[in-house]
Amino acid sequence: MLQEKSTCRTAVLTMPCVGTSTAYCILDALASVGRDWEMLHGTAPRPPVFDAALISCDGAAYQDINGRRITPDGSLDSFGKPDLVIVPDFHFAPGTGVPDEFAPMIIWLKKARDDGALITSVCSGAYLLAEAGMLDGLDATSHWSFCDVIARQYPDIRMRRERILVPAGEGHRIVTAGGASSWGDLVLYLIGRIAGPDEARRIAKIYLLQPHTEGQLHYASLTAGTQHDDALVADAQVWAADNYALPTPVAAMAARSGLTERSLLRRFRKATGQTPVDYVQTLRIEEAKQMLETTDLPIDAIAGEVGYTETSSFRNAFRRYVGMPASTYRKKRLLFTQVG
Repeated sequence: MLQEKSTCRTAVLTMPCVGTSTAYCILDALASVGRDWEMLHGTAPRPPVFDAALISCDGAAYQDINGRRITPDGSLDSFGKPDLVIVPDFHFAPGTGVPDEFAPMIIWLKKARDDGALITSVCSGAYLLAEAGMLDGLDATSHWSFCDVIARQYPDIRMRRERILVPAGEGHRIVTAGGASSWGDLVLYLIGRIAGPDEARRIAKIYLLQPHTEGQLHYASLTAGTQHDDALVADAQVWAADNYALPTPVAAMAARSGLTERSLLRRFRKATGQTPVDYVQTLRIEEAKQMLETTDLPIDAIAGEVGYTETSSFRNAFRRYVGMPASTYRKKRLLFTQVG
């Protein structure tokens, strides 16, 4: 926790492909600490805890991806030494790599880390930390659609696609958060860590922020890992998409490819980041999710439809891949379709 009257110099990084709503939500929440709770309760505001600014490479105004004019508070060079850096979500396709225009930001990030700053990211912002080498040998998370891509491109990183928040490294100086809406989880964590748990609870009440305690797997489309150049593996994936419910699909995939199961495993894992068995499991669970959302079939019937001969095996696999029981998943999804 910071000592009284000290402020945490915080840089929220931005450029045209950054998610504007995430960046400004973070700035608003940090500015509220010591001010808004006091305003609501008729007491004097306290000195700000966070001195937060929106910082771009050159500080110039730009149009974001939705055509809105954004004016940063300053440039990387003008900001000085940060105590805390927050990298919001970026809008670019998974697997395309970090755009070249991020190069100055990566250099600046490395120096900030070396100078002792706390480095954090939200959603696809983890890609920038990965490119900077900050996540090597560590656990990390990102939006579920980026986790497998990052894991393939940066094999020294242990991607935890089920997690919403992952503090890592010595002194937990690196913190990654999941999907874009997990900015709230990150901000509450940072406020609790820097300003104290009471402040975090106050901001949670003001903004009606509810931590994603169940993780992000139940939001995920599990069948990632299709962006690669191995035609043989791609053919196996297409075949598996139509035949995952067979009793022994992996053996059939190997026979179709002309490889042994061991050779297929090595080649499949290199291309997709998953074993063939895991890939078939994700296909089955993804189809089960769709059936839970769109049909009234009993869970044991769904288990049989997607290839499980024992309902207990399906239930165990569903909990492992989705992070909650199938029955709970169905109830949660029903909430999204109810009106009034």
